[in-house]
Amino acid sequence: MPSFDVVCKPNLVELRNAVDQANREISNRFDFKGSDARIEQAEQQLVLFADDEFKLGQVRDVLLAKLAKRSVDARFVKLDAQPQKIAASKLKLEASLLNGLEATLAKRVVQLVKDSKLKLTASIQGDAVRVAGAKKDQLQECISLLRSKIADVPIGFDNFRD
Repeated sequence: MPSFDVVCKPNLVELRNAVDQANREISNRFDFKGSDARIEQAEQQLVLFADDEFKLGQVRDVLLAKLAKRSVDARFVKLDAQPQKIAASKLKLEASLLNGLEATLAKRVVQLVKDSKLKLTASIQGDAVRVAGAKKDQLQECISLLRSKIADVPIGFDNFRD
């Protein structure tokens, strides 16, 4: 039975490449000479460092530009509202990465599949939703339906099987 998974996870290799490129540009830019501006990446978190709020904004803009160039959706990165002071004149801004469908979004995907009147079954499996059906054409219709109805969260489609 053909099936696919609806997921919400960034391409971690491209994300790492975007962070590396952003750090390289920050280290080469004239307006960042002598400052401690950088981006650090942990498992599911990014931390942006800068000397003041203006430079922190510039670091954020460089990161978002590099994410766009590497085709990583910027909606995967959720920035904190306020930067934190870590020293006399140093600031840091934490950003978390979206990974996996939240329960409410997974329920919404299942409901959209049920309401579509396509002969498909949708089931929540951990942080993904598995959609299965008898015909591949209906699965492709479901993919286009989900892309049009869910625009607030970056979703992807994995594990397409015949």
